[in-house]
Amino acid sequence: MNRDRHLVLLVTGVLVALLAITFVALRWDSADRVATAVSALAGVAGVGVAVWAARSGGRARARARATGRATAAAGGYATSGIDAATGDAAALEVSRTGDAEASGGGQAISGIRRRDR
Repeated sequence: MNRDRHLVLLVTGVLVALLAITFVALRWDSADRVATAVSALAGVAGVGVAVWAARSGGRARARARATGRATAAAGGYATSGIDAATGDAAALEVSRTGDAEASGGGQAISGIRRRDR
C-alpha cells in the first residue's frame, strides 16, 4: 500500500472511533438511536473504504525498491527486481534494484522481467 492509502485508512479509523466514543458518552436509551449510531459508523467506514478503493486504481501493484544482490550460477535464475507472468496486468515498479550476476549458463536480472510460467 502506498502512503496515501494508509493515511485514508488511518483517518477513517480515527473518525469511526471518535464517533463510537461520542455515541457511548451520550448514553442513549432508545433502540432507534442506537440504530442511527450504527448506521453513521457504517456510513463513515463505507466512505473511507470507497476512497481507499478509488486510490488503488482497481489493479494490484507490485514494487521492488532497494533490493539486494542477485547471483545465478550453473543454469539457475535470480532476480533482484520483479519476475512476473507475461499475462499479469498488474502495474509494476522497480527502483534502486541490486546488482544481478550470472555465470555458468545462469540468468540474472535487475529490473522487471515478464515471462511465461
